Amino acid sequence: MKRLKVLSALVLLTLANQVSGQSEAGAIFLLIAPGARAGGMGEAQVAVADDAYASYWNPAGLGFLKGSELALMRVNWLPNLADDIYYNFIAFRRQVPSLGTIGGHVVYLNLGEQIRMGESADDYLGKFSSYMLAVTLSYSALLSPKSSLGLNAKVSYQHLVQLGAGAEKGKGTSTDFGFDIGYLRKEFLSPRLTLGLTVTNIGPKVSFIDPAQADPQPTNLTLGLNYYLINSQYNKLNIVYDVNKLLVASYPDMDWDGDGYIGGYDDVGNRSDRNSEFNKKGQRETAHTDPIYLAIFTSWVDDWLLGGDIDMATTGNDPDRIIGGYDWQDINGNGKIDVEEGEIIPTPGKPGDPGWGKYNEFGQKEVGSGKDRTIMNEIDKLVHNVGIEYWYSSYFALRAGYLFDKTGKIFNPTFGIGIRFAGYGFDFGYTSGPVGHPLSNTMRFSLNWEF
Repeated sequence: MKRLKVLSALVLLTLANQVSGQSEAGAIFLLIAPGARAGGMGEAQVAVADDAYASYWNPAGLGFLKGSELALMRVNWLPNLADDIYYNFIAFRRQVPSLGTIGGHVVYLNLGEQIRMGESADDYLGKFSSYMLAVTLSYSALLSPKSSLGLNAKVSYQHLVQLGAGAEKGKGTSTDFGFDIGYLRKEFLSPRLTLGLTVTNIGPKVSFIDPAQADPQPTNLTLGLNYYLINSQYNKLNIVYDVNKLLVASYPDMDWDGDGYIGGYDDVGNRSDRNSEFNKKGQRETAHTDPIYLAIFTSWVDDWLLGGDIDMATTGNDPDRIIGGYDWQDINGNGKIDVEEGEIIPTPGKPGDPGWGKYNEFGQKEVGSGKDRTIMNEIDKLVHNVGIEYWYSSYFALRAGYLFDKTGKIFNPTFGIGIRFAGYGFDFGYTSGPVGHPLSNTMRFSLNWEF
């Protein structure tokens, strides 16, 4: 099943805003940003949310909208990674007098054709197609003339492969459900400022063939601000900013109790060679994630205060996975560890003995690595979206933005235009970036119809 998850993570490589290199969550396609308007504004929309795309960005925005609207988008996703990955999005919203606004959207991601392999590298099993689908229903109502609340209910389906390979028998598919909640407040602290807040993808873990390998949904908290620099009859200029926090607490293999070993005990503290993922205190030391009711809190400190020394070496399933055990001697005098030159040497004894080496056999520091983490590890995982939009009258728009995700190594400028006439709208968004980056040269095209 792990092979299927790797396939999905590589193909989606979206970070889709905020998936980190640890592949902390499942169903990350739910984070792919729809709409060419958003695509041109650095994907900052939570405090804007004034069209049918609000059902994705912030369902609370639907409560302020009148009439009905239909919106469509299609994009060749990650064009530098593959030429047969397509993302399709359709949204609808309609105001119901005395009730509020209802809406929703459908997402369909076609991952194209893949090659199916068995347990060995030369075990060719043919080709297959993969896709992902999500259907969302939205409802929003005003809490006051200046504020609104919105809710989403969604069902998602992931079809990675029809059958598992080798010992992984069964279907590589998953059906899951989740919820979103959004809040929008106009004239927040200033007549020119709008505040948006969302928590999305709240739900149970996502699993395929093996429930033991289930991943949490990409539960995401977003705070958005939208400030009008100019707001006159014929000229409008606003700047928007979103900051995102993935509410997933994920831990690699760690020595939580400081005994120098990863695991070796069962969940009640008995020495065990089978169920050996815990320490003497019953704490799980092998890689794991917290359930959502804990992750809402622990995700803010899991990379800083929680956990211990990290096992950075690949040591298999040995219950006595050891932290450290190697020392460094600078043979060539260049001031850095050269593993190939034999500057990493094993130390005698066992974990806890005086002089026990801090490094692993690859020259990576393990003993004391837990104390080296700081609050900056948490701050670096925040994803920032900044955008600016200029409207001439209500007919023509120019847009620009920037995506900043330090952990995901995403630093992409964006640009876009928009046209509105007689209830019809067309938007184009372009994501630029370094040559070869998966998101570079992504072009979004959107159509919408208000009636």
